[in-house]
Amino acid sequence: LLVLILSRWLDYSAVGQRLHGTRFVAFKVPLKQALNRRLSGADVFGHWELLDALSKQNQDLGLIIDLTFTSRYYKLQDVPQSVLCVKIFTAGHEVPSDETILSFKRAVCRFLRDNEDNDKLIGVHCTHGLNRTGYLICRYLIDVDGMDPATSEDTFTLKKIFINIQKVENKNNVAEINEILETRYECCNNVN
Repeated sequence: LLVLILSRWLDYSAVGQRLHGTRFVAFKVPLKQALNRRLSGADVFGHWELLDALSKQNQDLGLIIDLTFTSRYYKLQDVPQSVLCVKIFTAGHEVPSDETILSFKRAVCRFLRDNEDNDKLIGVHCTHGLNRTGYLICRYLIDVDGMDPATSEDTFTLKKIFINIQKVENKNNVAEINEILETRYECCNNVN
């Protein structure tokens, strides 16, 4: 099972770019050393590789929000001491629960409040850094920052954010992206 998970994990980019106008960055789950030892050098991606990749973008990471539904990928002690880490167990293949959404919002708000004096990023990941990650970041931007998917300017921004998070070649079709966003926003409206 782990070999299957890692083989799919290899298909995705390790780290995205800072999402314009936010303090968010999305990435796939960094792996503990025992798992990274099974990979070739170019595929290795742990917390130090994450920090190095962000440093090359002139960005500093302050918080990791881990949305995986397991602790098998890494332990808290694997995270560099310079970075805070919040674990929110979030099941895949379903809309996150109200409790999960609230936990995410609280973690982000607390970090932003405590870090007003700096520009450190909030790194968010699920297994591949896509669906749960994209949903909860967009949900935060809609619910807390007041972005409105019904207005053209905010819809454009949210689509751009969602596209940047997804980074999957077969999702570049605008019609598919519109359908994905409409489905996700219906879920947003139904969860409240």
